[in-house]
Amino acid sequence: MFKYTLRRLIQAIPTLIGISMFAYLLMGLSPGGPVKALTFDPKMRPEQRERLALQLGVNDPIPVQYLRWLLGDTWMRWDSDGDGVSDGSFLIPIDANNDGVPEPPGTRQGVLRGDWGRSIFEKRPVADIIRERVPATLELGISSLLLGLFLGVPIGVLAAVRRGGWFDSITRITAVLFNAVPVFWLGLILILVFGSWLRLLPMGSRCPSTLTGGCPPITQRLEYLILPTFVLATGGIAVYSRYMRASMLDVIGQDYIRTAKAKGLSGRQVWFTHGARNALIPVATFLGPSVAGLLGGAPITETIFSWPGLGRVGVSSVLQKDYNVVMAVVILGAVATIIGYLISDILYALIDPRIRFS
Repeated sequence: MFKYTLRRLIQAIPTLIGISMFAYLLMGLSPGGPVKALTFDPKMRPEQRERLALQLGVNDPIPVQYLRWLLGDTWMRWDSDGDGVSDGSFLIPIDANNDGVPEPPGTRQGVLRGDWGRSIFEKRPVADIIRERVPATLELGISSLLLGLFLGVPIGVLAAVRRGGWFDSITRITAVLFNAVPVFWLGLILILVFGSWLRLLPMGSRCPSTLTGGCPPITQRLEYLILPTFVLATGGIAVYSRYMRASMLDVIGQDYIRTAKAKGLSGRQVWFTHGARNALIPVATFLGPSVAGLLGGAPITETIFSWPGLGRVGVSSVLQKDYNVVMAVVILGAVATIIGYLISDILYALIDPRIRFS
């Protein structure tokens, strides 16, 4: 298992590099750019816009921009005559802070050395922005994942055991509705009913806006988590329940289930101890994308409920052409996806002892 995991992690390195190259290329070829997003003044002269482009470094060829993002700028700047001024081919001092003071040579270390750069709009390190948003994203993602599993798996088992009954019919109809109803519509309806009409739950945000110094522990603000968690978990509940039902229908006809019944075991032991474990193998496949969503964020849900997570900051960064923040969110999503599918493969072996990785 250790050798298999290590091999998969090593294979993920070129995958991440390819994803970063493709994402940066798409971002660079998209219409507009950070200069247009920053300069809405029609009276601004073309030379001023050109100067801003030079300061941001977005006028360089896309491969040069990508290498500067990946490796830093120390390889691009040198002083050939010793006068203290960089005079290489691409050596233009970059005023990334827009404060009129160009950065000294060699201050950008690159992503490979842990430097994600600075946000063009927020004027601060991207790492600080990601560090602030990750806890909110994990909080919402883990809550919705656990809710989807704890409700979807038992519902699927009971629906298979009581096939054709009223419970099976209701759960099938509910799963279709959860899959068919758009997330944004469901979120708005819940906000309208429980937030505006009944005033039982907050209409958005992660904690009261009147607080200073950050949000309190999650146990003191559970009411803010209920609506976004439920909206984000509806898709998981529908998927897990339907696939668990289909998998259980294949399992309950096996010989070992009949043997367990013949031994006089209770229905709970037969279905949940012997049957559910083998039926979980197909469900483990969907845990990969679900784990990926923990760091990728849920842009629609976070936007509707004003949840300060990675999904929301990713959408705003795309609209603003904030290249460094966009690339950070993309890479985190790619890493989460790779880890998620690796977890799915490992779960196969944990659920079914017959599966071994050589």
